[in-house]
Amino acid sequence: MSLRQIFLEDIPLLDVRAPAEFARGAFPSATNLPVLNDIEREQVGTCFKDKGADAATALGHELVKGDKRQERIEQWRTFINHNPTAQIYCFRGGQRSHISQQWLREAGIRIQLISGGYKVMRRYLLDVFERLPTITVISGRTGVGKTVLLERIVNSIDLECLANHRGSAFGARLAPQPTQIDFENALAIKVLKLDKSIVVEDEGRMIGRLTLPPQLQEKMKKASLVLLEDSLCNRVCRIHQEYVVTQLAEMAEEGVESPTPRLEEKFTTALAAIKKRLGGAGYDRIKKEMNEAFTSHKKGDVSQHKVWIESLLRDYYDPMYDYQLGQKKGRILRTGNQDELTGYLGTRF
Repeated sequence: MSLRQIFLEDIPLLDVRAPAEFARGAFPSATNLPVLNDIEREQVGTCFKDKGADAATALGHELVKGDKRQERIEQWRTFINHNPTAQIYCFRGGQRSHISQQWLREAGIRIQLISGGYKVMRRYLLDVFERLPTITVISGRTGVGKTVLLERIVNSIDLECLANHRGSAFGARLAPQPTQIDFENALAIKVLKLDKSIVVEDEGRMIGRLTLPPQLQEKMKKASLVLLEDSLCNRVCRIHQEYVVTQLAEMAEEGVESPTPRLEEKFTTALAAIKKRLGGAGYDRIKKEMNEAFTSHKKGDVSQHKVWIESLLRDYYDPMYDYQLGQKKGRILRTGNQDELTGYLGTRF
């Protein structure tokens, strides 16, 4: 089976690298069931440096034998029974995956090994960014509902969803963002599946702490734009719903203690991060509005958050957007609302 087919079909992957390696970067369909844990891998690595490959292999077998070896085989067996099309790999397709495959074969279990392992698979996905398809970018002021429009388009990629971040200074989510490698791998697979053309939201170089692949950045800078529009009132309501009401519900669902103080801390920290751009007077005014909103919030009225949200849109996000759009006017193909642009993009692709 080719690597392309593996990624297109989301073939289950048995990753036998150590947990620390898996944590640095893996693939969406991979499950980590290591042949050596982090401590054992470190011991084997030290032995390899000091005494060579044969001694390191012998130490590995000594560290994982008897009940410990049988326990790992049983974990693999359970995974393969639930995922009969699974394939196995280690970092380079070397000893760890071959030994694991051999142990499974001796237990009467067959599994395909991926030649070259993680390194070859990672290289394959990075190469996807060298041959990106045609890209159309959805632009529009903060809060117009670009993500909503993306969800209505079949050939779209939601970069913020993959990055687990809403994309603004206030956009951090409860769960942490993926690693840079995990983000790139998941994105490359999305691109691979769409192949011919994709639609993405207008983003800067970074989404939270994650960086867009440079090839994608360059392609987006030159791509055609569709401009989504909506009223300031609707934008304020949409942001209030997503950033205040929905976030509070998510916190409650996750069992977060004291969600309102947590949200207040998050928002005040985010506001402080853009203080320089707001200017002293602008920052002080919006900070006052935010404080008053949380005072009302603690009495049961969350609607007052709309005041500072509107100020932030009008005084910070809109001027910044208007400036940026001024650099892109020659690339705009169409302007419209949700329904108009959904119809347009649907007929284009």
